[in-house]
Amino acid sequence: METAVTIKGQVVIPAKLRHRLGIKKGTKLYIEERDGELILRPLNREYFQKMSGALKGTGLLKALEEERRDDLKREKEEIGRHKGSR
Repeated sequence: METAVTIKGQVVIPAKLRHRLGIKKGTKLYIEERDGELILRPLNREYFQKMSGALKGTGLLKALEEERRDDLKREKEEIGRHKGSR
């Protein structure tokens, strides 16, 4: 599917996707940049139910530490790309 960004940086999510993902007026979205792509996740009941078992048995702290390590690695790579383009 294709959509456009407005001058204000707004993006229209097609109705078909909104209905399928349960995105309604006021639904908050989590946005993440990964490898040059944008990932949007609706922060709704379905999302939290899906995620509720994702960390079972691994320990929340361990999962958060791993995620932060990944974030730092991506940030360092991004800084390296910016320094290399000068």
